[in-house]
Amino acid sequence: MLGVSLGIGAWGLVTGVAMVKSGMSVPLALFMSLTVFAGSAQLAAVPLMAVGAPIWVIWATALCVNLRFVIFSAQWRPFFMRFPRMKRIALGYFTADLNYVLFMKRFPEARQGEGQIEYFLGGTMVNWSAWQFPSFAGIVLADVVPTEWGLGFAGVLALLGLTYSMLSDRATAFAAVVAGAAAVAAFALPFRLHIVVAIAAAVCVGLMIDGSGDAGRKIRQLLAGTGPRPQGDGATREAAA
Repeated sequence: MLGVSLGIGAWGLVTGVAMVKSGMSVPLALFMSLTVFAGSAQLAAVPLMAVGAPIWVIWATALCVNLRFVIFSAQWRPFFMRFPRMKRIALGYFTADLNYVLFMKRFPEARQGEGQIEYFLGGTMVNWSAWQFPSFAGIVLADVVPTEWGLGFAGVLALLGLTYSMLSDRATAFAAVVAGAAAVAAFALPFRLHIVVAIAAAVCVGLMIDGSGDAGRKIRQLLAGTGPRPQGDGATREAAA
């Protein structure tokens, strides 16, 4: 986590500044940073709070932005289902995107006695600290740090770097490309629903590739370069190739 902590810290700093400059008081901003602990949801909800949007709109926006954690928790369940419910709730508070990426890269399968909970706690503690302390600094020093610096993009770059390292095969890369295209195509949707659309598209493509249907088989053949050869004379086949 140390390699991506600078990006997380920059993102947290900008989020803290944005909360105060939107009109939120310092105590309330500190409270939100500690309790919400979700940068994308905070940045989505703060402008709505600033313009006096209905509370159900703010909640719906935060819910839609954070729906990806349903996918994360489903993947984490085999690892942590042995713990009591309250402990799992506490673990859920500390979960974050980068922790999920690194954890799944380190532990592709759930097995006992491999230091998984220790790895999880170590990563989440670093992530929590790298986010909260710069966020506190941004809240306190909001009048000094201009939002025009665009430091939040450093967090996006850190996430992109880790995501790229997980594209270990063509099928995974194909699902990532489809998710990216879906996010761009659905960007105009309200409440940042394009994030949900991207996740749904990636999941559907992954299930299709892993399935036994004709569509999945054709995609696997295409990605492996073993699809059916074109029919016709030699010149036609050579041109098709």
